[in-house]
Amino acid sequence: MLHLRAITPKDRTDEVCRILADDPGTTNVMVFPDAARRPPGDVVMCDVAREAANDVIAALRALGLERDGSIALERIDVSISAAADAAEERAPGHGDDAVVWEELDRRLAEETRLTWSFVAFLALATQLAGIAALIDSTILIVGAMVLGPEFGAVAAVSHGLLRGDGRRILRALGVLAAGFAVAVAVTFVCALVARWTGIIGPDALTAARPQTGFVYHPDRWSFIVAVLAGAAGVLSLTAGKSSALVGVFISVTTVPAAGNIAVAAALSRDGEIRGSAVQLGVNLLGMVLAGTATLAVQKAGWSLVRRRRRRT
Repeated sequence: MLHLRAITPKDRTDEVCRILADDPGTTNVMVFPDAARRPPGDVVMCDVAREAANDVIAALRALGLERDGSIALERIDVSISAAADAAEERAPGHGDDAVVWEELDRRLAEETRLTWSFVAFLALATQLAGIAALIDSTILIVGAMVLGPEFGAVAAVSHGLLRGDGRRILRALGVLAAGFAVAVAVTFVCALVARWTGIIGPDALTAARPQTGFVYHPDRWSFIVAVLAGAAGVLSLTAGKSSALVGVFISVTTVPAAGNIAVAAALSRDGEIRGSAVQLGVNLLGMVLAGTATLAVQKAGWSLVRRRRRRT
C-alpha cells in the first residue's frame, strides 16, 4: 500500500473525495478542512493500493492539483487493516508487479543530476577496478562493480527513449560521459604517479590475467549478460526491490572496463584500451536496449490491465 496526501483548493475537495471514493483500490480516506497553509487549501489523505496508484494520480492531475495544490506519495511498510487488504484485493494485478510511473519518473530524474557524490563514488569504484587489473583480483573487481553508481543514469536513458524525451536522454548521457571521464582521468593520474614512484612497473599488465582478463576481451556473452542485467535492473527499480540491484551491479563490466582503460593508458597498453572501451560500450548499449524494452513491455501490460479494469 501507498499513502497519498493531497493539498486541494476548497472548490475541488468534493471532487477529489469523489475520485477517491469511486476507486476500488483506495481506502482510509481522511479530510482535514483548511489544514494547509502554503499552498492554502484542504488536506485529503488516503491509502491506495500500488496497482491503483496510476489511475488515482492521473485523475488528481486532471484536476490541476499538481499546479494549484500538491500530490505526495509514500510507501507504507506495515498496514494492519482489513479495509486496506480489501482494497488490495479489488485492485488489478499484484503490487510487486505494478509500476507507479510518477514515482519512477521522479526517481530517475534524480539520477540525471551530476552530483559530487555520483562522481566521487564512480571515481573510487574506477580506482578499485584499476587496482584489480594490476593485481588480477576478482574480489576487487566485484567491489568496484558494487560501488559503481552508474545504473540509475543508464535506466534514465531507457526511460527517456520510451517517452521520446530527447532532453532527458541527453542529460543522462551527459552525466554518464562526464562521470566516466572524470573517473578515468583521476585513475589515470593515480596510475601515472604510481608508475613514476615505482609502485607499479611498466610491465605490470603484461602477465597473464586469468581472473580479470575478460574486462578487455568483450564477446557475445558480454552483450547477453548486459541485456539480462539491464532488464533485471529496471525490474528492480519499478518493483521497488533495491536489493536486486546489487546483483545487477556485479553482472556488468562498465566500471571494471573504465578502470582498465585508465591503467592501460598510463602503461601505454593500446590493445587493452581498445578492448576495454569496446567492453564498456557493449555493456552500456545492452543495458539501455534491455531497459527500454522492459519498460515498454511493462507499460503495454499495465495499459491492458487498466483497460480491462475499466470494462468491469
